Amino acid sequence: MDPEVVLLEAEEQMDKVIAHLAHDFSTLHTGKAAPGMVDAVQVYITSYGTTSKLREIAAITTPDARTIQIQPWDRNTLKDIEKAIQAANIGLNPSIQGTIIRVPVPELSGERRKELAKVAHTMAEQARVSVRRCRHEALEPAKKAQKASVLPEDELKQFEKDIQALHDKYIDRINAALATKEKDLTTVH
Repeated sequence: MDPEVVLLEAEEQMDKVIAHLAHDFSTLHTGKAAPGMVDAVQVYITSYGTTSKLREIAAITTPDARTIQIQPWDRNTLKDIEKAIQAANIGLNPSIQGTIIRVPVPELSGERRKELAKVAHTMAEQARVSVRRCRHEALEPAKKAQKASVLPEDELKQFEKDIQALHDKYIDRINAALATKEKDLTTVH
């Protein structure tokens, strides 16, 4: 067991946690239109009999701060996309206009902003749990190596300090991302 390699692997895993959290936060709408609000919506395409993510079957843009515009690659999927967005229960009401779908993004009420802030807290807590799990998984081989007398105790203690410092750094990044998202959610645009 090479402590340097284990630390690098743990850092990679923690980076993935941060990336996943950033993606999750992008799905929370703040009253400002963003393609991330709808790009992962699952669309059942009746003519093909398959399900795809919206971003895979259409171009998603934001022509202004209050509108998401969706232009499907296949015009026959317009109704399917409209139904999928309505069924996703994300508080958006799409309307078909010719060959595109316009999705107006409503202003958030104070109560809805508080609900979204709670959702953001839940997402952040899940990320913290994942970072803790990464720390735990990194410590396991070190403890086994120490028990097998392969890793001296002083090296184990130093490794534990290093992995804890890495853990703390990523927890701080999660907390900073949460604070930014909360500010974004509670600020009226």
